[in-house]
Amino acid sequence: MTAVPAIPSRPLLTAAGRAIGDYGMIRDGDRILLGLSGGKDSLTLLQILLHLQKKAPVKFELAACTVDPQSPEYDPSPLKGYLADLGVPYFYESQPILESAAQHMKGDSFCAYCSRMRRGILYRIAREQGYGVLALAQHLDDLAESFLMSAFFGGKLRTMQAHYLNDAGDVRVIRPLVYARERQTRDFASRAGLPVIFENCPACFSMPMQRYQMKQLLADQETLHSKLFASLLTAMKPLMALQGPEAAVEESS
Repeated sequence: MTAVPAIPSRPLLTAAGRAIGDYGMIRDGDRILLGLSGGKDSLTLLQILLHLQKKAPVKFELAACTVDPQSPEYDPSPLKGYLADLGVPYFYESQPILESAAQHMKGDSFCAYCSRMRRGILYRIAREQGYGVLALAQHLDDLAESFLMSAFFGGKLRTMQAHYLNDAGDVRVIRPLVYARERQTRDFASRAGLPVIFENCPACFSMPMQRYQMKQLLADQETLHSKLFASLLTAMKPLMALQGPEAAVEESS
């Protein structure tokens, strides 16, 4: 039986629509590959893109790809049936990223290493299958955390980009949720009953991470300053549009 896509909330659709329009993310005839971990954010973005595919005047194709790093705590296999029911072309790549990290990682965090490996696999699948656009599901909270991490620990003003061309120049990367808040994706995923796949990697959660510390800092400050994230978005917008090496930032989340 074919699954019926869930209709995202109006605020989520508005936030995604604004970001897509502001940064020219989706063009007529695009073939978009969604990086689908199965978490609340990527499943929410899947539903948004399915909705836009039906309603937007711009016509585009959509597929999804999951990269399984072969962590015993992560089982994204249920996504195969879910994507089949939705009628979305789906690619599933299982790679021993955990094993590779243990052998080759030097002077880097596991999350950063895993993020780069997954991204490289997504680029490869996009090229092999003829998808020129890679959609990723980082939201405004992710960008704010990256911004603070870069300033606090790297001494540089950087964050994730909303829309950019990869180094090889053959895949455009888009982040339609950059104006959306994490609480919006969490609430929507819960209300819509999306089949969230939880990932509890021991390498990530065995000790407090910088990103978690930034998340807590932002949460504490938002209780005191209700417009905190609006101010941060204004501050980050010039950085979100940067291209080239000066815009690079660790994008693990």
